[in-house]
Amino acid sequence: MEVDSQEQLQRKQSTYLSLDENFEIQKEVYRGQQYSQIYFARLHMMRTLLYSLVPNWKSHLPVCTVLELEEGKECIIVGTLYKHMKLKPCILDEYSKERSVAPLIEPHNFMHQDDYLVLEDESGRVKLGGTKLSPSVYVTGVVVALHGKETSVGAFFVEDVLEAGLPPQIKRPLKSREDKYVVFVSGLSIGRSSSNPLQFQLLVDHITGHLGDEEEQGLAAEIVHLVIVGNSVEISRGLLNGQNLASKDQSRLSEPFKELDILLTQIAASLPLDIMPGSSDPANFALPQQGQQLITLLGPALILIVLSLIASGQNIDDLTKYSEAKDKLDFLERTLRWRHLAPTAPNTLGCYPFTDRDPFLIDSCPDVYFVGLEGQLVRLICIPRFCETGVAVVDSSSESITERKKREMVRKGKCGLIP
Repeated sequence: MEVDSQEQLQRKQSTYLSLDENFEIQKEVYRGQQYSQIYFARLHMMRTLLYSLVPNWKSHLPVCTVLELEEGKECIIVGTLYKHMKLKPCILDEYSKERSVAPLIEPHNFMHQDDYLVLEDESGRVKLGGTKLSPSVYVTGVVVALHGKETSVGAFFVEDVLEAGLPPQIKRPLKSREDKYVVFVSGLSIGRSSSNPLQFQLLVDHITGHLGDEEEQGLAAEIVHLVIVGNSVEISRGLLNGQNLASKDQSRLSEPFKELDILLTQIAASLPLDIMPGSSDPANFALPQQGQQLITLLGPALILIVLSLIASGQNIDDLTKYSEAKDKLDFLERTLRWRHLAPTAPNTLGCYPFTDRDPFLIDSCPDVYFVGLEGQLVRLICIPRFCETGVAVVDSSSESITERKKREMVRKGKCGLIP
């Protein structure tokens, strides 16, 4: 990295550790395993946590199971929510729609005014009523504690809701008070017909310090890591129709990967980088996605520079289909407060049938969550699609970052803070 004055700039370094072992597939297989076991593991872990929070919430009320409910008696029940949705797609319906000219429902969202929630535990399930628990906010798979009473029609009237809330945040003293940055970029979509190769090259030149004046190159020298967060390539759907490909089409199929490889080679010569799989990348469909060939991080992933929790977006995209919010930052915040990265898995989001654990439970609160308790701050960041916006997100791993630079980072990506 050189400037006009021939002064040599040294790129700063930072300690980096990948903590994504929890997302590694070990003995999990599809054959002979049921998804009910992952729900059981989720309920067991979350119920233990919620039971510990109840004394500080409603210590005067008894805790009951669904089977123990009595009409008119106030109590607390803990269980897994199930949302009954009138428009939710059914695999059997797909066969009847095969001959349809147009789909019967729009695929972007399946909400309906008649949707309602049910709470389920090992003893049974009960329909939920009242206005405290909005079907538009919650989704199937979330574990909560509810204060209320059974009505004469056998439903449970909810008077208050207790969510797990943000987990404890581990205090990690930073060894360096220098300004250091991690760059996150998502949705390169190399191979898309509308993508701009010049835009990609400008990103590479900026990160590697071959662009701008002395001040710009000085800032580039403070970038210590790059994380590419999913959907790096895009293959034309016309080439993936299940038919044999002609030789010219086979070449078109490999071109996006060759172009991505050239870009990664240039970046890797200058600084460490990780690349995560997304829904359009060459990786397994079911979460957690595993590293293959170019993929060096699992999806989701946990890395330690500051503790960063990263997801490629399938979990949030699925929430947008089955619930509503002002923007995607709200969905990120909900998953943290529910302490679960992908509550809709395996109901509507594909995942492996884990038998003894739920890897998507959030045990410790991250400093940065890309897509609390008192004294905690979590930066929520929705990383925009680079192929559409030409925008990457820069985040600092030091405490000494100035307010001006904080404002600059927020302008570069859609960000929010949870106090």
